[in-house]
Order: sequence, then structure tokens, then C-alpha cells
Amino acid sequence: MPDKAPENPERYDDDARLSDGTASAAGVAEPGPNEGSPSEGGSHAAEKPRKNPVLVWVKEIVTVVAIALVLSFLLKTFLFRAFYIPSESMESTLDVNDRIFINLLVPGPFDLARGDVVVFKDAQAWLPPVAAKPAGPMDWVGDGLEFVGLAPDNNDQHLVKRVIGLPGDRVSCCDAEGRLSINGVPVNETYINPAEVPQPKTFDIVVPEGKVWVMGDNRNHSEDSRMHQEVNGGFINIEDVEGKATVIAWPINRWTILDNYQDVFRDVPDGTPAN
Repeated sequence: MPDKAPENPERYDDDARLSDGTASAAGVAEPGPNEGSPSEGGSHAAEKPRKNPVLVWVKEIVTVVAIALVLSFLLKTFLFRAFYIPSESMESTLDVNDRIFINLLVPGPFDLARGDVVVFKDAQAWLPPVAAKPAGPMDWVGDGLEFVGLAPDNNDQHLVKRVIGLPGDRVSCCDAEGRLSINGVPVNETYINPAEVPQPKTFDIVVPEGKVWVMGDNRNHSEDSRMHQEVNGGFINIEDVEGKATVIAWPINRWTILDNYQDVFRDVPDGTPAN
């Protein structure tokens, strides 16, 4: 699962005046016999030296870029962060190689909700380990973009899924129509990939405090909570959730704000947190 630095930095006119250090032939009177020359305390002030326009331009560019990088870093640290989608587990909501921005304010100070698409650290080792790539001469470019939030962070492995069960929720599958039930209420998951009918996988769980149950929209191709119940019960620790996916930023033809489909869960009552 980037903030963008300005591509056309704003320019300002320099206020330097042009001078060759001599008085012009017109508009300046010759000093009289009782008038001193400028060097002798006369009224003619020395004019400002000419500034190099190239240096002025470079200074402005460096200033604008520095401000953009600082703002991008602050946004990445406190508000948004970029990630890319490497797999088909969330199709057709998210396609392979989509770039998304996540809201770092969810969870905390804002709470998660059922239906939120979240990015979380692979603290439960759902993914196979990835071999480290050999260092390259241009690694510093990627590291810099990653630092300011314009490229995804590759230091930790992450996954993206949809929140189905919150702490205290009882989630089960499946009823006679193949639907999930949450706290006894069947839900029609309109976000599921319509290209395939989900193959039912039976489960009946209660989400513990501090955890969530997550599933992929491409249900038949998602190694989600259902497939990892032997590790932490299949649950994801809320503290491992990096943020809520809010927008598809790239490619341009897929720009959209992501929906959390609250109508799907509208009739689901609150769960009862486990003691």
C-alpha cells in the first residue's frame, strides 16, 4: 500500500535591481562645485550588487522541495501512508498493483468498523518469508521515497483484508444460503467478488477483546482468518493494524474512495465482549 511532492514549484520574482555601478547619462546631474561626490559623503547611495539569477532559482527550488519533503514526511507519519496491492485476495475491490493510501488515524483516535478495509502487519506469519534483495546502487532513491511516504514500506510484510468481526462479535458460516452470520444476523456481502461463488468453509468463532476477524473480498483466493485459525485463533491484533484504506490513488483510471459498506452491517447488533 504515496503523498506527492509538487511537480511545478512556484516561482517568485527577485527584487534585485540591475546596476553597473555607474551613473546613467540621463536623469543624474553632475555634482556642483560645492557638492561632494558619493564617496565623500554625498547623497548618492551605492546600489545593490546584482544577484545571480541561476543561484536564486536553485535556492527557490531547494526551498520548495525541502518544504514538500517535510510535509510529506509529516503526512506519512501522522495521517496517510502509501501501500501497493501484490495479490488478488481483495479483487474486485482492489486489483493487483493498485496503489492505495491508508488513514493512520484508524484505529485510534477513530475506531474500526465492520466493513473497513485495513492494512496490518504480518505479525502472525501468514506470509512466507521473503528473501532479502541484494543491495543496488539506486537503493537510496527507493529508501528516500519510502522515508517520506511516497513509496510503500518494505521493511515489514503487510496484508490487506476487510474487517468482518469486531471484539465481542460471534461470526459463523454458513447458513442455508451460504451467508455469513454476525451475532445471529445473516449478511449479504455485496462487496464479494462477483466473478466466483464463494466456496463455503464452516467456522463459528467469537472475537476476543483487542482483536478482529478479517476476510478477503475474493473469498476463494484469500488466505484470511478462516485459513489461519491454528495461529492466534485466526484473529488479527488491533495493535498490528496500520490503518484503514481510504482511496485508490493509482492507476488514474481507478481513482476512487473505498467503501466500507455500512448498509451490509446495518442490522447487526453489537457483540458482547468476552470476560
